[in-house]
Amino acid sequence: MGLDTSHDCWHGAYSAFTRWRNTLAEIAGYRLGKPDPTAPWYECAEINWEAITPDNLQGVWERVPEDPLIVLIAHSDCDGEIRPREAGPLADRLEELLPKITELGVGAGHIGNWREKTQKFIDGLRRAAKNDEPVKFH
Repeated sequence: MGLDTSHDCWHGAYSAFTRWRNTLAEIAGYRLGKPDPTAPWYECAEINWEAITPDNLQGVWERVPEDPLIVLIAHSDCDGEIRPREAGPLADRLEELLPKITELGVGAGHIGNWREKTQKFIDGLRRAAKNDEPVKFH
């Protein structure tokens, strides 16, 4: 089992997706924290979680966040979608991070080459936006 998305953005373990997403958040300048002290194994980016709605977790936003990376950081890892309106800005934001991702080289576990994995996600986001289709998480 794991996360599969449409547009060939991601196919892999939930844990790998979480590590990848957290690493991107750190590269972008977010700190990681433990929002639930009773779950010490779970870390995520320290964003304003109080402002994140259940709809946001599913990929429904009234407007693209100032930092489009928030769309990815806040997204559910098992369902929902990234709509075309957010896909383009998110792809642009991930491209800004690519030079820093290169320094990571090959990662442990199911991620493989972090830069290639990120580029694959970007390419899928761009395909979805071009076709006016959402990237579906399942």
